[in-house]
Amino acid sequence: MLVVFGIILLALVLFVTEWLPIDVTAILVMVLLMVLGADGVVNFTEISTAEGTSGFSNSATITVLAMLILSSGISQTGVVQIIGRKMSAFAGDDLDKQLLATIGVSGPISGFINNTPVVAILVPVVSDIAHKGKTSPSKLLIPLSYASMFGGMLTLIGTSTNILASDVSARLLDHPFSMFEFTQLGIIVLLVGSLYLMTVGHRLLPERVPVEEDYVQEYAIEEYLTEVVVDDDSPIIGTTVAEAIDHVEFDADIIQVVRDDEEFIEPIGQKTIRAGDLLRLRADRGTVQQLVDRETLTLSGSPETDDDLEPDEAPDRTLVEVVVPRGSFLVGESLESSTFRQRYDATVLAFRSRGETVREDMDERRIRVGDTLLVQAAPDSIDRLSQNDDFIVAHEPEEPDYRSEKIPHAVAIMAGVVGFVAVPWGAVGAALAGATGVAAFEAMSALSLPILVTALAGVVAMVATGVLKPTEIYDAVEWDVIFLLAGIIPLGMALEQTGGADLLGSLVAATGAYLPIIGVLWVFYLATGLITGVISNNASVVLMLPVAVETADQIGANPFAFVLAVTFAASTAFLTPVGYQTNLFVYGPGGYKFMDFVRVGAPLQLLLSVVTVLGIAFFWGL
Repeated sequence: MLVVFGIILLALVLFVTEWLPIDVTAILVMVLLMVLGADGVVNFTEISTAEGTSGFSNSATITVLAMLILSSGISQTGVVQIIGRKMSAFAGDDLDKQLLATIGVSGPISGFINNTPVVAILVPVVSDIAHKGKTSPSKLLIPLSYASMFGGMLTLIGTSTNILASDVSARLLDHPFSMFEFTQLGIIVLLVGSLYLMTVGHRLLPERVPVEEDYVQEYAIEEYLTEVVVDDDSPIIGTTVAEAIDHVEFDADIIQVVRDDEEFIEPIGQKTIRAGDLLRLRADRGTVQQLVDRETLTLSGSPETDDDLEPDEAPDRTLVEVVVPRGSFLVGESLESSTFRQRYDATVLAFRSRGETVREDMDERRIRVGDTLLVQAAPDSIDRLSQNDDFIVAHEPEEPDYRSEKIPHAVAIMAGVVGFVAVPWGAVGAALAGATGVAAFEAMSALSLPILVTALAGVVAMVATGVLKPTEIYDAVEWDVIFLLAGIIPLGMALEQTGGADLLGSLVAATGAYLPIIGVLWVFYLATGLITGVISNNASVVLMLPVAVETADQIGANPFAFVLAVTFAASTAFLTPVGYQTNLFVYGPGGYKFMDFVRVGAPLQLLLSVVTVLGIAFFWGL
């Protein structure tokens, strides 16, 4: 038991500090459980090799994998983006309508498409709504993330946390979740949470991003942008832009060349520098002075706005924000090691990481999930970025490449995936047999299609109908989430088998001497919410559910009520930007500080803790 607690403590430290990526931490946990398990060096954790690797074959892991692919198929058709553009037309420049449209689309859709890709799809849509409606994106992006969490609790498939909790509930209580197990409470949470965001929440949000969007001023990079003129005797004449500045010695980039009133942006790496060229540099003042002293350049001025950096003749954007999601090749890399510039002919002017704006020494900084890069590139390079799942470009492309003709196929497939699980086949079979007298219909009463089967069938159908190409199904999977699930599931098993869950349950059950059952249930909701704020939502479910069930057993309460409290709390993590992936997606584009999530999320978490606990007591009993 102590060994398992030690492994849990190690995992928590690594999750919080991010010394290792979360999926690597999960695999480390799995390895430690097996090395110290039944087939390892010593039998401390009681986990056999088969149990240690069982997370890979677990139905929750495979179901989440299939749902990620199905969500990708939906996004490829552009149906969510089309709905988003319609909501943009409805919203106009009225903030209340913008909020209503944002919440009204992201919430319900997140009940049937995994809420993480929904937010990834809608970040550029909502950013454009804010831009066109003269509203700060800061007022809309946290509501977008929170609303997707509300919607995720409408059905079993709304979030990977629900699917994982269903699997754990099936193992502990022999009670997996049905498709609409908690929909009635999910609707209440969605309505109450939406009302809070519409009335109180948005008033607590500051306008971090200026209404008049100007990236140069927003990222405060004016002093890092300088114009120099190449003198007649400069030693860099005749060299290419890529060769002109030694990146090892100088933290500087040539981001534009102006020649004879013509402005050249990326790709300019192979453009030869001539005397009289005006070069726009990204560098601090000290570096610029060194370059002027060594390279015979003459200072000219500084670009002060976006317009100074975007050529008049350019038909599309050349400055965009790019969010780094989980699974991106940039995660864990630096700009130097990832060769991002070379791949996309793009220059990073600055980036935001966990609320900090980085403008110097960017090449060596490790990039993390949720970081937002301010990128300058040619329009075709920006189009390539927007079409790549490694990035979320915070503005929609002018001519998006969607498979809109496949929308009917994709919608029908998702309806089938949900419908075949939701249909009560036993009742249907009995009714048909009674009405027709055909005994064969009685066989339907034994028919039961789990979500695992229908989701995998949906993947096959999407490929067969051309909604997805065969090669796209591998890119659609967020492999770090799959490895996280595979590595963390055995930890929950070890907690149960060594008696750790029983011990923790006894400690929490002691509060039953002072609190009624509903009070203990409320404690579990709050504790899960706090833990999820610092580690992943899936990890908190795996750790808290066994303890919740043991506690319920020891105080004579309904264990399923405790399972639901933990599930709702883990799936609605509002307190911090790192507890839930959708919060990370909006962290950078909204220009938020860490405390913005606490300011808006803490009252919401407290409000929903009361609503959820009372709802569980009413619908399922204690």
